[in-house]
Amino acid sequence: MFFKLVQKNFDYIIIGAGAAGLMLTDAIGSDPYFKDKSVLLIDKDAKKSNDRTWCFWEKGEGDFDTIIHKSWSHIEFAGEKYQGSYEIAPYTYKMLRGIDFYNYYFDRIGGYKNVLFSQALVSGIKDHTEHAVVTTDVGSFKATQVFTSVFNYKSLYNQTKYPVLQQHFIGWFIKSEKPVFNPEKATFMDFSIPQKGNTRFMYVLPFSETEGLVEYTLFSTDTLAEEDYENAIKDYIREKLQCPNYEIIEKEKGNIPMTCYNFSVNNSGNILNIGIAGGWAKPSTGYTFMSTKRKISELVIFLKKNKSLSSFNAKTRYWYYDLLLLDILDKDNNKGRRIFESLFEGSSPQLIFKFLDEETNLSEDLQIISSCPKTYFIKALLNRIF
Repeated sequence: MFFKLVQKNFDYIIIGAGAAGLMLTDAIGSDPYFKDKSVLLIDKDAKKSNDRTWCFWEKGEGDFDTIIHKSWSHIEFAGEKYQGSYEIAPYTYKMLRGIDFYNYYFDRIGGYKNVLFSQALVSGIKDHTEHAVVTTDVGSFKATQVFTSVFNYKSLYNQTKYPVLQQHFIGWFIKSEKPVFNPEKATFMDFSIPQKGNTRFMYVLPFSETEGLVEYTLFSTDTLAEEDYENAIKDYIREKLQCPNYEIIEKEKGNIPMTCYNFSVNNSGNILNIGIAGGWAKPSTGYTFMSTKRKISELVIFLKKNKSLSSFNAKTRYWYYDLLLLDILDKDNNKGRRIFESLFEGSSPQLIFKFLDEETNLSEDLQIISSCPKTYFIKALLNRIF
């Protein structure tokens, strides 16, 4: 699978070997329907490092359980005035390391005879109506259809119709001298920290009594200087975890766009944006992994219908819910803590997870909505209407 490419024409080219790219490559490679379809997967990186983690909730056993790094059956939430500890069955909160995901999927797709991988830097993609051409630093390749996870920030920030917030964070994987963590409980959101006019919370994933991830996260328009994130983490470890002595094992950082912008306008008949580049991140939370898994399943069914890729797009009522929340946070970013605190105080985490998975009925939607500050959302709705 890893060699200099002689073949120049393919049925499918997939750009980006992240979650979306690898899941799509595997879905096509493992489906007998596509056994005669040639696939080229391209990424500038060999994916040999642990460059990220993904977390998600799931009912019972799942497809990724063999490579899950750690899971939790309890979560904690803390706000300014309300805090709660919950057993989340039938859900489990799961953490997956990037390197384990990459190794697993590259091992799988290495067994597909119709799939090739090229480590290359993509410089251009162009739709020529009958086919698309991908230009790289190792040559140009033609395909019937191209799927790309290369994010186009320019199109996102050149529009003003929809607000664009960012979920930005820095996390430290630490090891303490003494026990400071409860390895059975993940801190889903801790809003008890200073908000400083934003929506800010700490996110803590304990792996043992002495090891865990402590992450400082914001839902806001602008990012911070790196030292601001790290100072907040230091304060939290010292004051909240009461841990004076620890070692930083590893660091992670990230930035996920939170927007209801219509990413499908960037698609064409033969080119489809996938993953975060396709708007597959949940706009209101930034969670992407399981929504990507669901989108891949929908996309595979869609490909079997031989339709134009430009028609792969569906807007649900949850899109409108997300839009109202982002409108609120864009206008007054300080309201996030109040909204999430009301949500957890008024609803079970099971219902919240079901709602965020977009699996609730209208009655359950109303239960979620009624637990939030109604004035915020009514004003946001009226602003959108008028």
